[in-house]
Amino acid sequence: QVRLVESGGGSVQTGGTLRLSCTVTATSYADYHTVAWFRQAPGQEREGVAMIWKYNDKTFYMDSDSLKGRFTISQDASKKVFYLQMNTLRPEDTAMYYCAASPHLRRTLHSPDFEYWGQGTQVTISS
Repeated sequence: QVRLVESGGGSVQTGGTLRLSCTVTATSYADYHTVAWFRQAPGQEREGVAMIWKYNDKTFYMDSDSLKGRFTISQDASKKVFYLQMNTLRPEDTAMYYCAASPHLRRTLHSPDFEYWGQGTQVTISS
């Protein structure tokens, strides 16, 4: 079983920054082979933001093309905390942000492929 807890959300003005954290509790690292961030705004579909996965002892990163490099996913040395650094925030970034994980190797931000989800943390950007 994998438990994910997000934190770091809040309200900032346009152009500001936030760093979200996702703390993972699991029996082993294999339980969360791939970790990703998604977001969902009211009335909209869930959207993939960024993901990180391990393959052959290497770590790979990917973020959504639509974000144009403003968001970056990373992990700490313990590999139990994952971050989403969000820069140059815009009102359209306002959403609930979710951390998700899968014990399998995933290479696309397809939300049905992720078995474990956190409760989310709200991000609100004001103009």
